[in-house]
Amino acid sequence: MLRVMRLGTTVLAMGAVALAAACGSSGSSGSSGGASASKVLVGAGSTLVAPLMSQWEPDYTKSSGTTITYGAIGSGGGIDAITTRQVDFGASDAPLSSEQASACKDCLQVPWALAAVVPAYNLSGAPDHLKLTGDVIAKMYLGQITSWDDPAIKSLNPGVTLPSTAVAPVYRSDGSGDSYVWSSYLSSLSPDFKSKVGVSTQPAFSTGTGAEKSSGVAAAVQSTDGAIGYVTVAYITADSLHSALVQNAAGNYPAPTTDAITAAAAAVTTIQPDGSVSLVNPPASAASAYPISTYSYAIVPKSSPKAAQLQAFLTYAITTGQQFGPDLGYPGLPSNIVQHDKQVISQIGS
Repeated sequence: MLRVMRLGTTVLAMGAVALAAACGSSGSSGSSGGASASKVLVGAGSTLVAPLMSQWEPDYTKSSGTTITYGAIGSGGGIDAITTRQVDFGASDAPLSSEQASACKDCLQVPWALAAVVPAYNLSGAPDHLKLTGDVIAKMYLGQITSWDDPAIKSLNPGVTLPSTAVAPVYRSDGSGDSYVWSSYLSSLSPDFKSKVGVSTQPAFSTGTGAEKSSGVAAAVQSTDGAIGYVTVAYITADSLHSALVQNAAGNYPAPTTDAITAAAAAVTTIQPDGSVSLVNPPASAASAYPISTYSYAIVPKSSPKAAQLQAFLTYAITTGQQFGPDLGYPGLPSNIVQHDKQVISQIGS
């Protein structure tokens, strides 16, 4: 059972605190700030990792004496903030592109959370856990499937009476790692989606309504009959959303449990030279794997006046901090990722 949190309020509060700290203190970017500044680490970015961060912040402060403030402003904002050194670390569910990596100037990527992006929907008269495929979802976001009683959806859900309610896609309007994972998955299964929309943190969706941050997508889905959107797994329980079961490459429809996310991670063990690992649409041999699983990444400068503090916090996050994950829908990191992360973290300040 996932621990229920009111994530929308939490995310907005953390964003306000961290952004105020980032903009109001040059100490966060490594300039003079005295002893108090050295005891503060400011981060910003991914809303996917925000529920975990809300647990890490007080626990790490209590054990270390170092205050962590985090703004859940979206992966795109996090990348921008660390690139311009407005914060001490960024967080993104989308790995840096080659252009972003160059602009970030010797930034390191550390996979520090394992999660899943889940299709959420609001459909009056329909049950929870409707079954969908990647191709069907792609057609909904391309405006090619326009009603919930479309034959393609009905064929996946025999015995279920579906209303003729119009499909109302909801997407992230801000730069989002969730959008990157979502568009990566749909592009992997739909050549049409790949050619017309493609993979991006801000895809050019041809239909639907945009909403800022995961909390905004959740709210838009909740308020619109016929809506379908995408949020990280922690928001499903927190916001009482209906979630669809998505077909994986083996033809199964696993729920996005920690076991199913772990199965996806176990099926894809290759770590790219830049530290990224793509988990979307794992092979059919991973029969129980959830197909829209993902890592979220901490992005840190290799050279930082707060190297020791960053090393300590990141080490906490990938080890002790993982204990908070399962209750929120985040499984613990695989041992090979932890080993890799420790090697990367050791490079900070070198």
